[in-house]
Amino acid sequence: MSFLRILMTGWAVLSTAVLCPVSSCTPDPGPAPVTPGKQDQDNKDNDEGGQQPGPGEPQQPEATGGKTLVVWYSFTGNSKSIANALRSHIAADAFEVQPAEEGLDYAANNYAIGSSLIAAIRKDPSSASSYPAIKDVDPALDGYDTVIIVTPLWWSQMAAPMQSFLFKYGSKMAGKTIGLIVTSASSGISEVEKDAKRLVPQGKFLSESLWIRSSQVGSAASLTAAWYDRMFKPQNEPSSMKVTVTAGGKTFTADIEDSETGKAFLAKLPMTLEMSELNGNEKYCYGVSLPRSDKSYDTIVPGDLMLYSGDCIVLFYGAAGGYSYTRIGKLTDVSSLASSLGKGSVSVKFEKQ
Repeated sequence: MSFLRILMTGWAVLSTAVLCPVSSCTPDPGPAPVTPGKQDQDNKDNDEGGQQPGPGEPQQPEATGGKTLVVWYSFTGNSKSIANALRSHIAADAFEVQPAEEGLDYAANNYAIGSSLIAAIRKDPSSASSYPAIKDVDPALDGYDTVIIVTPLWWSQMAAPMQSFLFKYGSKMAGKTIGLIVTSASSGISEVEKDAKRLVPQGKFLSESLWIRSSQVGSAASLTAAWYDRMFKPQNEPSSMKVTVTAGGKTFTADIEDSETGKAFLAKLPMTLEMSELNGNEKYCYGVSLPRSDKSYDTIVPGDLMLYSGDCIVLFYGAAGGYSYTRIGKLTDVSSLASSLGKGSVSVKFEKQ
């Protein structure tokens, strides 16, 4: 990786025909407001607890283009933190549900606004007029197979703005896998689960919802990761998948990561890439888009198979580091890798074993 790669990223789309011909880079034919402390005696466990986010709060992570959508609503910031924590573990896009009227203080006057909104929905849940208005932004649900809802609890029910979203778009989630993550101070989430199933009657709900108490938000990364893996990864699923890599007449074996990126890579195989030379330590090819979950690597070793910028496959045959990638996998034996790849462009074929 070098400054040259950074310059190339900006015009990669325009130069794909030069850097990686289309015929070479495509798969081969074939296969609540703030909770005011302890209020459960009044059944008023509102939102996630905590304080409203301050100006220094991290921004929403960049969407990754996966087939999972994380939909979240948050007044205090806790549900937002949980959604971001989940997205640090998986490749997923995010959609924020926002009330149409900005600046409402749901905590004012003993949480009067939130209480009245929930009461209106309870009175007539079948009427659109019972639900508070939300900003009219289309979440483009047709592009997703899985929707994970992250919502606070208000007065034992799902927060009113999230109910508005599901009332409006629930019918478009028919047949999709639906996950539910609920945050509250201490009240249980059974009524929120009922709200979700009422509003998305034809969704394929996961067998287990995740309940994160406000005191546990600091552990959201580990809690959401464990829940997601439990729900989506069978216990007997192997931790890596093997592929055959052929270059320069030599054959190598690579272990592919058990991740959304790795699985998306496997789904494109068999695939032959015309890979270009860079820096005397890597071969690369633009034009292969995969889900990304970048992290900075200080040390990269020969055999590392990486994704750069979401659409560039990089195979390292020399040491490198200092840039951000998403790992695809790793070659298990690199003793003759450099000589097989050669000094210029090379055709590299990837096949499932």
